[in-house]
Amino acid sequence: MSAIARPILGETEVERVAEIIRSGMIADGSTVREFEREFSAFCGAGHGVATSNGTTALHAALIGLGIGPGDRVLTTPFSFIATANAIRLVGADPVFADIDPATYNLDPAAARAVADEEEIDAIMVVHLYGLPAEMDAFVDLAADLDVPLIEDAAQAHGATYDGTPVGSFGDAACFSFYPTKNMTTGEGGIVVTDRPGVAERVRQFVNHGRTDTYAHATVGHNFRMTNIAAAIGRVQLERLPGFVDRRRENATRLSAGLSDTDLVLPVEPPPAKHAFHQYTVRVRSRDRTRLADHLADHDIGSGVYYPTCIHEQPAYDEIDADAPLAEQAARDVLSLPVHPSVSDAEIDRISTEITRYLT
Repeated sequence: MSAIARPILGETEVERVAEIIRSGMIADGSTVREFEREFSAFCGAGHGVATSNGTTALHAALIGLGIGPGDRVLTTPFSFIATANAIRLVGADPVFADIDPATYNLDPAAARAVADEEEIDAIMVVHLYGLPAEMDAFVDLAADLDVPLIEDAAQAHGATYDGTPVGSFGDAACFSFYPTKNMTTGEGGIVVTDRPGVAERVRQFVNHGRTDTYAHATVGHNFRMTNIAAAIGRVQLERLPGFVDRRRENATRLSAGLSDTDLVLPVEPPPAKHAFHQYTVRVRSRDRTRLADHLADHDIGSGVYYPTCIHEQPAYDEIDADAPLAEQAARDVLSLPVHPSVSDAEIDRISTEITRYLT
């Protein structure tokens, strides 16, 4: 079966976890601190605070930046719902702008148009599918509005923009280490930032507002990462560049194999470097389910990320959004396997079966 995603964990990860278990120090501790330092350095950021998952990282980053009740955060409606849920969980409201239909990322022009009409207190961009958003435009927009910029980089480990790693552009950036991501800690997340005050507030918030053993300056949560997860993460970080290289090689091979079909293939507009968390094509909406069924019949996995825009979810019924391009994308997109476990032969079989079905 050519699965849509598969975590790659080896003997080194097993050995590092065994060392932690034998030590007895399995909860938050020195291994987490080492992982924080290594991952933030990888991103070119000065500080890192590990968390229990990507959603808690987004939640904590917003708290660290002072976003709360009554604030309005400009973001995309075409993302996993955690992007908007984190905004809601701090008491703020998401304000949606439409996407660029070629990249599926938040469109800077649409975002600026919404900001011209609505009061905005922060911007949260998403590097969807592993493709960096247009960070120069969003850095400028945040500066013009004098609001913080947050990168939801949950799918973009190893991606770069103009040669600079994602995670180093905003006032804070958040990554997820869920098993299907480009690297994993089992579950886990991290906030990276160059702002020491933000890092300190995030660190307090994810540890019950603690400033000392039993001193609590603020009300917080237990969003801590464990040493077990961090031990896996340190090995996975070493392997991440190779993982991303293989994803990119598979994506290039798959695009070549699908070049004679009428699918709309992924783009990589300069100066972005795609990390290909997902390889996502557009299919005519009437064909998507049948194509996915055809692939499943031939033991090829696929996925729809995401079939419903956030503002169309029942939990967001009261939120209005003018986002027809995002809504169309939700009807059209289909993701295909390009993760590092997929062989050249499997890539060729995927393109052959799709071409056979479409022609």
